[in-house]
Amino acid sequence: MATARTASKPAVKPASRSRAQAVDAITLLRGDHKLVSALFEQYGKARSDSKKQALVTQICDELSVHATVEEEIFYPAVKAALKDRELVPEAVVEHATIKEFIAKLRGKPSDGEMFDAQVQVMGEYVKHHVKEEQTEMFPKARRTKLDMFVLGAQMMARKDELKTAPSALPREPTAVADLPAETPA
Repeated sequence: MATARTASKPAVKPASRSRAQAVDAITLLRGDHKLVSALFEQYGKARSDSKKQALVTQICDELSVHATVEEEIFYPAVKAALKDRELVPEAVVEHATIKEFIAKLRGKPSDGEMFDAQVQVMGEYVKHHVKEEQTEMFPKARRTKLDMFVLGAQMMARKDELKTAPSALPREPTAVADLPAETPA
């Protein structure tokens, strides 16, 4: 089972800190959303099986890293800050479904219309998930006292770790029960 990684202190705004080198967590996540959307578009235009296979591998890799960073860092912080019992659990359930698609597609040959259909449906599902995050969760998270730059730095460090050591990716979906009700103090 995946373990939720949380900071030892909540990501609230510190008294002073340089933001020049930091990345806002929501901006980081939106960038991931944009990249994956572009990859799905490229897949829809691709004609060769080798190009489709390369795109699916990249889509699966990007989604896996993105979901892990959200589940380990962003979601627990947002859940605690909002005292949320709806948005985050729903997002975790959606991630589990996306991970099922990834498991079905990762390493499989691009072999025709059924493969294309699975990629298409996964793309539509991801699009739905992204829309909910961007229109519901992100605006609510922005209104909290969470320091999105601290979260962004934590998320960037974890993304770098996952991209350099893909074996560090959890292989099982995070359960809603694994998310702490509050970020530990």
